[in-house]
Amino acid sequence: MITEIKVPSVGESISEGVLSKWYKKTGDTVKVNEPLFEVETEKATTEVVAPDAGVLTILTAEGDKVLIGAVVGKINKSTGGASPATSPASDPASSASVATEPSSSGAVSNPAARHLAEKAGVDLSAIAGSGKGARVLKEDVIAHVESQQKPNAIVPKDVRREVARETRQRMTPIRQRIAERLLHAQQSSAILTTFNEADMSAIMAFRAKYKESFQKKHGVGLGFMSFFVKAVIEGLKAYPAVNARIDNQDIVYHHFYDIGVAVSTEKGLMVPVLRNVDELTFAEIEKKIVELAVKAKENKITVGDLQGGTFTITNGGTFGSMLSTPILNPPQSGILGMHAIQKRAVVVDDQIVIRPMMYIALSYDHRIIDGKEAVSFLVRVKECLENPERIFFSV
Repeated sequence: MITEIKVPSVGESISEGVLSKWYKKTGDTVKVNEPLFEVETEKATTEVVAPDAGVLTILTAEGDKVLIGAVVGKINKSTGGASPATSPASDPASSASVATEPSSSGAVSNPAARHLAEKAGVDLSAIAGSGKGARVLKEDVIAHVESQQKPNAIVPKDVRREVARETRQRMTPIRQRIAERLLHAQQSSAILTTFNEADMSAIMAFRAKYKESFQKKHGVGLGFMSFFVKAVIEGLKAYPAVNARIDNQDIVYHHFYDIGVAVSTEKGLMVPVLRNVDELTFAEIEKKIVELAVKAKENKITVGDLQGGTFTITNGGTFGSMLSTPILNPPQSGILGMHAIQKRAVVVDDQIVIRPMMYIALSYDHRIIDGKEAVSFLVRVKECLENPERIFFSV
């Protein structure tokens, strides 16, 4: 019995993607619901599991473009006899050029790779092959040599000539989509950014006082993001245009608050959305943020997780950014940028004191939001951050 492995539907309007990674290789025995491969589309990376148990045959190589519904592999459920998965005709590795053969180290490679490895004094068994059947290619040897180079390392001249001074790599579907959206945002919106700074003393004192008891009671840490989310909600309620969007000649005002929280992953920036945040507690917000961040980093985020936000918060401070001008996430009209907290000398009641300060930035679409509204929104956020009791009492 043979079970076909097909590329599943990953969301409306998505018709194709790239098979970015196989977790298994031809001939491996797989279990039901065991992760098999990743499909990367313009919106998200989806992990696909085995529909049946048996021996795997791979029909589509990593990096190939695939259509939704396409058959990319097969699972042989029979337990006796030779499996088609292990026959030379069905193994992508054995259908490669006749010149491909095992090296003395046991690694499967082609002559060019072996020749270059010998010149560089590289053990082929230490190199992960990117070719079909995990064979080591010339490019893999070059990449390995480059990665192992030290500042004063001496590389043989004939090997050095082979090592490219630049490499070319096709953009992933997600990176292409990010590029398209950012360019569209710049070309279709009148983006302006206004800045302010917030004294984080009160929040830091609040967190220090309740951090342990919060963690013990709710099973999650009390981070800064939940305070910012709550402060943003107060600002959006006071200035609805910041939570609105333009639809042709109309302004659409949202009477709900779905806040996107930017998450950095190896494959690019993703913005999963927290739904109806005004109805969530601090603990619920923190748990949801952790859940979405883990899903994004494990490539388990879904298209549904990324759709429908009305406003976005991004935290460049995580990477040490002091100041930035965030780009809008269309069709949203506003995005708030958080930055690194640094102790600075500030004047309080005519006294110079040291306080933990953070620059905050609001980028907004000037077509729908006037400067007065943008500045007032940011001031409202600042007030809520510096006086957290305003959040609890909406004052």
